Amino acid sequence: MIGQYAPDFELPGIDGEVYHLTRYREQLKGVGVVFMCNHCPFVRLYLERLKQIQAEFGQQGFTLMGINANDAAQVPEDSFEHMKQFAAQQGLNFPYLRDPSQDVALAFGATKTPEVFLVDAAGRIRYQGAIDNYAESAEKVTEAYLRENIQHLLRGEAIAPEFTEAMGCSLKWREV
Repeated sequence: MIGQYAPDFELPGIDGEVYHLTRYREQLKGVGVVFMCNHCPFVRLYLERLKQIQAEFGQQGFTLMGINANDAAQVPEDSFEHMKQFAAQQGLNFPYLRDPSQDVALAFGATKTPEVFLVDAAGRIRYQGAIDNYAESAEKVTEAYLRENIQHLLRGEAIAPEFTEAMGCSLKWREV
């Protein structure tokens, strides 16, 4: 997926708005698409770091977009209504979207929560993987992959690394 165009999407947000990736790409220098959910302990470990990233880069032409693609039949805690409660309780400062068909997650090739895809203004995926190298403690992070790659993207520099293995819970796919 690195270097390929990100799949465009139109998804409902918990705020009642419909989010279209292309509209954001056209207005910003970059978008961080974060596949996440309410119940995953890894997502919960990363929430403060994600909110800090949004606060730091939100005024520099960048935004995060959280997408929950988990099957709510398997994990009722990940339903759209629970997403609204979760976002309010956690004070999310970036859009939180629902992928009820799971088509967006499949198109991106997402497998875990949290898993990040950094998309540039042209729509190309420049980075895929983990937020950083130490989920359990922000103080012990030695490689802040997402933060550093956002900085590189905003400065027009090369992205490195382009891929890391995401750490977290598996996406909960609908049973067919």
